[in-house]
Amino acid sequence: MEQGIFYGVSVGPGDPELLTQKAVRILEQCTVIAAPQTKNGEMLALKIASGAVPMENKTIVPLYFPMERDQDALRAAHLAAAEQVEAHLAAGRDVAMLSLGDVSIYSTCAYLTDILRPRGWRTELVPGVPSFCAAAARLNISLTEMHTPLHIAPGPEEAVLDLPGTKVLMKSGKRLPNALEALRVRGKLGTSSLAENCGLPGERLFPDLSKDAPEAGGYFATLIVKE
Repeated sequence: MEQGIFYGVSVGPGDPELLTQKAVRILEQCTVIAAPQTKNGEMLALKIASGAVPMENKTIVPLYFPMERDQDALRAAHLAAAEQVEAHLAAGRDVAMLSLGDVSIYSTCAYLTDILRPRGWRTELVPGVPSFCAAAARLNISLTEMHTPLHIAPGPEEAVLDLPGTKVLMKSGKRLPNALEALRVRGKLGTSSLAENCGLPGERLFPDLSKDAPEAGGYFATLIVKE
């Protein structure tokens, strides 16, 4: 029996219209859709993809990944998810795992490909629109200009703020007050913007944090700090 193919498919930050034509084609052809699921059962990536591709006749495989730093627990979750996927691949079914934003940027899908590929399974990644690119577009600003570096950090790491060029601080909501204070001390509030839930219900945009800044932010909060 021919083995199935594992696809990591980017679904963008929230707006179903931002899925690429290739992502839509792969999702349409795959009979099995693997979707990350939160502890309370929410599958945001599936909800986004469903806005572009009908899912009624698909086999949906929920994958649970705990939100914690314990490496042993995370590794166990990745192995368990890989085994769920392998059962379908071995039966000759292609599997598309959904990934928010772009599949190559802080994506859990990368851990599964690292497990599946050495086991002999064919894997392919389908690129998409990263959340920070969509956020910049919604804020109507550019991220970089000629000769300007771009730094991307997975959270409000203050050390990044001292680097030259544009800084993108992803998933900044939990420590947003600390990040805003760090920007104030450095005199950078006026050149900083924030997008929260970009492309999703409840989207909030703050083009100039020196004039308007939230007291707190959600998980999908992206800070963009320019020179």
